[in-house]
Amino acid sequence: MLYRRYMRIAALCASLLAGVAHAQPGASPLGATVGVTSKDLEVKGIQDDWLSYNGDYTGRRYVSLSQVTPQNVAQLRAQWVFHSRNAGTLEVTPIVVAGIMYVTGSNDAYAIQATTGQVLWHHSRQITEGLVDDASGHINRGVAVLGARLYMETDNAHLLCLDARSGNLLWDVAYATGNKNYGATSAPLIVKNKVLVGTSGGDDGVRGFIAAFDVDSGKEAWRFWTIPGPGEPGSASWPGDLYLHGGATTWMPGTYDPELNIIYWGTSNPSPDFEGTVRPGDDLYSDCLLALNPDTGKLKWYFQFTPHDIADYDATETPVLADMNWKGAPRKLLLQANRNGFVYILDRTNGAFLSAKQFSLQQNWAKGIDEHGRPIRADLLPNAEGTRICPGFAGATNWFSPSYNEATHLFYFLTLEDCSVYSAKVEKFEEGREYYSTGVKHRPDENAEKILVAYDPVKNVFAWRAPQVGNTHSFAGVMSTATGLVFFGDDANSFEAVDGATGKSLWHFNMGQSPHASPMSYAVDGKQYFAIAAGNDLFAFALP
Repeated sequence: MLYRRYMRIAALCASLLAGVAHAQPGASPLGATVGVTSKDLEVKGIQDDWLSYNGDYTGRRYVSLSQVTPQNVAQLRAQWVFHSRNAGTLEVTPIVVAGIMYVTGSNDAYAIQATTGQVLWHHSRQITEGLVDDASGHINRGVAVLGARLYMETDNAHLLCLDARSGNLLWDVAYATGNKNYGATSAPLIVKNKVLVGTSGGDDGVRGFIAAFDVDSGKEAWRFWTIPGPGEPGSASWPGDLYLHGGATTWMPGTYDPELNIIYWGTSNPSPDFEGTVRPGDDLYSDCLLALNPDTGKLKWYFQFTPHDIADYDATETPVLADMNWKGAPRKLLLQANRNGFVYILDRTNGAFLSAKQFSLQQNWAKGIDEHGRPIRADLLPNAEGTRICPGFAGATNWFSPSYNEATHLFYFLTLEDCSVYSAKVEKFEEGREYYSTGVKHRPDENAEKILVAYDPVKNVFAWRAPQVGNTHSFAGVMSTATGLVFFGDDANSFEAVDGATGKSLWHFNMGQSPHASPMSYAVDGKQYFAIAAGNDLFAFALP
């Protein structure tokens, strides 16, 4: 009797620690409907299924579906609303496979009928207490899928493998240890037979990395440290043991070119954030775009947007892959609207700098970008009294998604016009605390503004700007369609569609809460849907 009671208690404890899946009463089993292959993930131009965080490997968030047009978009109606039980704000982009949607909220995962919002199963896992800074918000931006398996990160940087048909846990790997300031907020990326993950904590004194794990066993295949150790190239910026606390985290998923076999991954600010005298030099590989071999994790090339960053200008914004004619010749390009206020164009085969154009109207930290892609810095540094620097702490843009549309040939992204007063003093690293050294303030006499921007990369001009009405609390992203529509979460709590050629508003739906997620689109049985999260809710829309 005592033995059986002990076993029941042990099983209960195991379920609380590892998470447990619950099938919903009356829900249909998923059976063999889930079966994503590596070839499926390589398809460009999103059709019925939205198979990865950005829809496909390019990061373009460009949907080939054409049912919804500028002529009928005003007829879009809400179809269903899913409410997450978790506290906090959803930042997830759902995955859709064969009519089944997969959604995360904090450490929980859900399978949902994509046409009705009915929950099919729910994998429950307790949030982690005692986390620091961003990780303490228990943010989760979604899952990756391969075969009939789902992969997700947890708030305390575990990688979980779930059965996509039932939600049952298959394995659990802790991949960031040795510093309790580590966390994770991203969605994983599947490349071939590996699942790639990053970490958060760049403001909190951790050492950034990208790690790859075998999709079947969970065994680590490789790890690339974004802060070089003693004696490695770039280590001069990290005296003593500072390399162990240098930041440059990888808290958003990268993109991938299967033809070149290169993954592209952005890194965050160096740590400590605002006090740069302790980390002399360029502070590699902070604020960089890294090009890695996905089979080995070896660095092929890198490009640093903001050397020796002292204003928290992460380079984790989505690196978008686009093929187009550049100055009369076809080129494989990479576009990034960077948090530092400039939009960049690189040759993604070798990292060559091609162009940078300022989009931030108030930018004052740099006088421009030189011919090699390095900023020409203004003489502005955080100090004890405080220094006004633009863009401010939230950046001229941020992690929310951009979109490149191959029909309009325009690159769309949301910008934030704002400045901050930066202060700095030397502080020691301490586990369990942030490592900003020291902080920022917002001037009460200045108002921030969000703007939706359309950029023509070939002509190197901005086609249009659409200022937003609202309180700048939205952190929603952008997607676009083959019919020339641009969808985004605006700054007045609405999901909105505009004409991609002009920026003219064509439709909006007020969700009653600020969106902090990027939209997506999918189709089931020939019917096109759009989905976006706002607050604790996920909204789905379609034509009547």
